[in-house]
Amino acid sequence: MSILVTGAGGSLGPYVTSRLVADGHALAVCDADEQRLHELEGDKHRVDLLDEAAVGELARCLEGVTGVVHLVGGWRGGKPLSEAPLEDWDVLHGLLVRTTQLVTRAFAPALKAAGDRGRFVIVSAKAAQAPTSTNAAYASAKAAAEAWTLAFADELAESGATANILVVNAIVTDEMRAENPDKAYKTFADARHMADAIAFLCSESASKMNGQRLSLHG
Repeated sequence: MSILVTGAGGSLGPYVTSRLVADGHALAVCDADEQRLHELEGDKHRVDLLDEAAVGELARCLEGVTGVVHLVGGWRGGKPLSEAPLEDWDVLHGLLVRTTQLVTRAFAPALKAAGDRGRFVIVSAKAAQAPTSTNAAYASAKAAAEAWTLAFADELAESGATANILVVNAIVTDEMRAENPDKAYKTFADARHMADAIAFLCSESASKMNGQRLSLHG
């Protein structure tokens, strides 16, 4: 399979890209920050995924792609919804919702053409189903991205392609453990385990799994 990883320069990206390459997938990676792409494997593209024209051009450039792993993320929160700035919603809507919308729309033809090899995966958060006052904007944006992805799964169903959601509470990386070796991270999903789960969702073994939320959290 030929897979695009969007937002690949984030903390989870290196784990996912390494795992997918190890599984034998041809890989393309994109991020808005060119410097963050340098150490990643794959065909590198600096793209602003909030720019519809740029996303469309990326899709044309990667016409034969059979899978997209959408890792664009972001977080703002910590204040009760009655006090949190509404600008938090604007930022998170762009990062978590709008990028998902633009990427799915641009790559829908390629994924449908890939038939039962077509894959789309996003990473979501437990908060989308269990929002709290101090995470209102984040939870709402994640919930909207999930709903959009499930609707995309419905659109893909006839072609045999799939769209699924990996749900975690929070991510812990090797770097985080090294910085805080005494912290337990009990409710966090290990980045390597997340990469394993994403690799499964991209595999032939998951060809009958569509429109599902795969939970990887305590």
